[in-house]
Amino acid sequence: MRAIWTGAITFGLVNVPVKLYSATEDHDVDLHQVHDEDGGRIRYERRCEVCGKVIPFEHIDRAYVDEEETVVLTREEIGSLPQERSREISVVEFVPTEQVDPILFERSYYLAPTGKSSKAYVLLRRTLEKTERTAIVQFALRQKTRLAALRVRGDVLVVQTLLWADEVREPAFPALDEPARISAKEMQLSAALVKSFSSDFSPEAFSDEYQEELRKLIEAKRAQGDALDTDATFGESEQEDAEVIDLMEALKKSVQKSRAAKKKSGKPARRKTSGSKSGTRRSSRKTA
Repeated sequence: MRAIWTGAITFGLVNVPVKLYSATEDHDVDLHQVHDEDGGRIRYERRCEVCGKVIPFEHIDRAYVDEEETVVLTREEIGSLPQERSREISVVEFVPTEQVDPILFERSYYLAPTGKSSKAYVLLRRTLEKTERTAIVQFALRQKTRLAALRVRGDVLVVQTLLWADEVREPAFPALDEPARISAKEMQLSAALVKSFSSDFSPEAFSDEYQEELRKLIEAKRAQGDALDTDATFGESEQEDAEVIDLMEALKKSVQKSRAAKKKSGKPARRKTSGSKSGTRRSSRKTA
């Protein structure tokens, strides 16, 4: 695994050096949009609505837009914000684990100890286990201030980013306003049904049937010879290569450029994601 963030967990005078790793990965089959008549790939253009030109990824900035004004923020300006430069996972408080509502969980990351000794890391892990507490922490990751739960999974510390409180909708269902009358017999039968399905949860016993069937369909069409030549349908001319940049290619080039700059300077490279505003309290999902 490749670390995506390096810093330290801090609480009081305790400092625990760590590296952050994605704890989950996506195994979905990637599907592209194509023309139904000839299988040619449909690409997206980053076209400026003012000058009409297709804009390379490296010349794209972020902007805050309201009904009256547009405020453009350069990468340098966003990168200069203090929170973005912070390399600390700051413990705010330790709370009973059962008080953290699972509906708040967003993404999960593993924390691995760094340095010559893992003593501070192990001490924190054992303390959380013994006290049955979860640490509520804050840190900066990918241009956002994150609220997260720091907990134990096996022998590893895990950080699970949390939604902000105002991002969780309050349920409002009129049908639940009227009290429902449940008889003792109905409760008895319902409990018996639950008992008949009772088991210990094993996530390995389940799989994504849709993705499995999708892969079978793809392989079956290949076996039947029902496939097109990729160079003929997805190939692009020199002009298209210069002007049209689809999302995945732009991201790949950005990552390669960032890694090269990091290797050359020896400094951690900042990583960017679309649809975020640095320095804001909420993790908005809208793109400007």
